[in-house]
Amino acid sequence: MEPAVRKPTRSLSRLDKLESESIHIMREVAAQFNKPVLLFSGGKDSICLVYLAKKAFEPAKIPFTLVHIDTGHNFPEALEFRDNLVKKFGLKLEVGSVQSSIDRGLAVEEKGKFPSRNGIQTVSLLETISNMKADACIGGARRDEEKARAKERIFSVRDVFGGWDPRLQRPELWDIYNGKIHNGENVRVFPISNWTELDVWEYIERENIELPSLYFTHEREVMLRDGLIFPISEFVRIDPGDVIEKKAVRFRTVGDMTCTAAVESRADNLSSIIEEIRSSKTTERGSRLDDKRSEAAMEDRKRGGYF
Repeated sequence: MEPAVRKPTRSLSRLDKLESESIHIMREVAAQFNKPVLLFSGGKDSICLVYLAKKAFEPAKIPFTLVHIDTGHNFPEALEFRDNLVKKFGLKLEVGSVQSSIDRGLAVEEKGKFPSRNGIQTVSLLETISNMKADACIGGARRDEEKARAKERIFSVRDVFGGWDPRLQRPELWDIYNGKIHNGENVRVFPISNWTELDVWEYIERENIELPSLYFTHEREVMLRDGLIFPISEFVRIDPGDVIEKKAVRFRTVGDMTCTAAVESRADNLSSIIEEIRSSKTTERGSRLDDKRSEAAMEDRKRGGYF
């Protein structure tokens, strides 16, 4: 008797497995929640989420409304990219305004040389998702970014005030995700939590995903502060002793202009960025001033309802 012939099986690459997991999570969100939304910052991680959502539901349209919290201090390049992406994929976009929160007395703007609005985004975020009655918010956070984000589950429950308690998280066995919540609660969902920064860049290269020009080296007016390179903008106070110079820089993260530093780089295409990331000895969050305010800065913000 001849032995049974085994059919050849395709070996999945690491990126294939990560993509498959993320698509599964996206579909679980669509199946388990009534009003899920996708939090969009204009950065590479949330852009990847849009492309993953497209794969998860095509040929149907992406079933999630994009939610962007506009600090008023955003990079213009990121806003332009956001609007073009929304038009390209025919998406719905909801914008929460930090300036509106300040004008109505709901948030208090910081004073000083680098008055970051990053922290007070939480006020506008919670108001926006409450008005939308969103019960799930998909975000692009990854465990390798920062230790507080490493504590998050894939489905991470927020209480009726938007707060997160890292001591009260649900177990997640294999790919079983529990989306049960009480009225008023919501779940933050992180489909690329198991990805690394390098995974994201390799996926962007493989899928030929467009990104804002900020990620690629360009010449820009900058100033040094505490060893970090900050972009010159109308939101930063220039004092007489400040030295403004032009440098070839790019950004590893995209956030509020007053708290997002650049890095000197010659990487002007995806291949050179990937090589740069592979040899880098610093983390991408090392260029974020808001994370340096205290040892537990990110966890404190997340406990209050931050992204």
